[in-house]
Amino acid sequence: MTGPAAPPDARAGEAAQAEAIAFLADPATHGGHPVKRIDTHAAIVFLTGERAYKLKRAVRLSYLDFSTCERRRAVCEAEVRLNRRTAPELYLGVRAIGRTPGGTLAFDAGDPVDWVVEMRRFPSACLLDTVAATGPLDPAMLRELADTIARFHEGAPVVRGDGAARVRAVIAGNRDSVARLAPGLLDAARCARLHRRSLATAARLAGLLDRRARAGRVRHGHGDLHLANIYLHDGQPVPFDCLEFDPELATTDVLYDLAFLLMDLWRRGLHREASLVFNRYCDRTGETAGLAALPLFLSMRAMVRAHVEARVAERQGGAQDRAERLAKARAYLDHAERFLTDPAPALVAIGGVSGTGKSTLAGRLAPLVGAAPGARWLRTDVLRKQLAGVDPETHLPDSAYTPAAHEAVYAALQERVGATLATGWPVIVDAVFDFPETRARIEALAARPGVPFAGLWLQADRAALHARVGARHGDASDAGPEVVDRQLARDSGPLGRWSAIDAGGSPDETLRRARTALSGKLLITASGTTR
Repeated sequence: MTGPAAPPDARAGEAAQAEAIAFLADPATHGGHPVKRIDTHAAIVFLTGERAYKLKRAVRLSYLDFSTCERRRAVCEAEVRLNRRTAPELYLGVRAIGRTPGGTLAFDAGDPVDWVVEMRRFPSACLLDTVAATGPLDPAMLRELADTIARFHEGAPVVRGDGAARVRAVIAGNRDSVARLAPGLLDAARCARLHRRSLATAARLAGLLDRRARAGRVRHGHGDLHLANIYLHDGQPVPFDCLEFDPELATTDVLYDLAFLLMDLWRRGLHREASLVFNRYCDRTGETAGLAALPLFLSMRAMVRAHVEARVAERQGGAQDRAERLAKARAYLDHAERFLTDPAPALVAIGGVSGTGKSTLAGRLAPLVGAAPGARWLRTDVLRKQLAGVDPETHLPDSAYTPAAHEAVYAALQERVGATLATGWPVIVDAVFDFPETRARIEALAARPGVPFAGLWLQADRAALHARVGARHGDASDAGPEVVDRQLARDSGPLGRWSAIDAGGSPDETLRRARTALSGKLLITASGTTR
């Protein structure tokens, strides 16, 4: 089985590698196991038994050069070395294909005529691309994925330099790639307009981008972090198949690296999933100031996919395949234009005693507020764990819940809300807010810069609250029935501008009531529905 038709330069390279390709495609090479062939523009993958062999095509393209045997060996070695950062169990090594004294080809014998990456094979059903197309993506898995990416970025090599120049280079590369397409594949006027808008946005953000580079936020990352390059290994998400052929292309702002995944989720309509990954990553990394650049990064990623899909469409032989690829390319262009819209700052505070469903509502509201990937969701339960130096799901003892600790958490919340609003990004705050003064302090954060504010106060009966907190597992909240009872015994005072919401029903019913209460106060989109 083959993938999309190879481009002319790839077909020329294939002729030069015909003997090696025939060797890899022969079941006899692999102990009689059937062989499945998958073609890409720069490689051919042979799946057989428990192994996968990746052969680099003997091609020279505008952005890569695999034209000699020695270059292919070097890039195979780089692929294994770089991908072992995230997927050591997958990448087994580099194998030489050599000529035996008898003139035939064999692995690791004689003088090398080509090189392959040897990998452990996994079922295609394990790819997140496949999982996303056939069923829901598990929230716990997505949180682990965000944690994995955050850890990877934290350990990735820092590259000092000019952050703005790197962004301008990608924008210029997108323009040049579009210019090389056949006329009419993508609307030239729209692409030119997007190019001008992207450059103007990059110029406005130049100071921020350079400050991030000086602060170590430009790193040698993954470079190709989308759902088709993440698989599930024993239920855990594992990024693989990073951009290996050019370290400069893979060296970017870490938020631009993350933006590929966020863009891929959002364009599939998985808005809640994109919001979850975005917020978990920010929770783990403390990312705030860089949010101002995220709309540009999402747009740039979508534009990369637009011209890549258009180039694939250009090379399709069948009319239907060409039309499908072209429709996909143009959809990416639509997204690239929509992403390049700054979200309007706004503040939504969600309060109520433990068990009222504040976090469930916040998670559902977040992708509906502002532009992609939705509002920044800040939660006191998560902040408390961060201040204690533990993971969000780690249980803290009662001794951690002192008045001083309470004040420290709310002070940290105020600081982060203010800093996030200052970037122009909308915020959803999830906290008990059972004292009038804490509600007044959060309202004041919106009043000073003139940001739209809405407060939601969730209510449910004691039996429902007890049942909900008792059923929790793997959550950042440590509250149990006793905490609920103590909170209910307090006088929360008058609600003032806050809207009381009956949260005793299903999450969908609570979301519906919250959207009604927010109607006219700030922008709530109609998007964000997932399976």
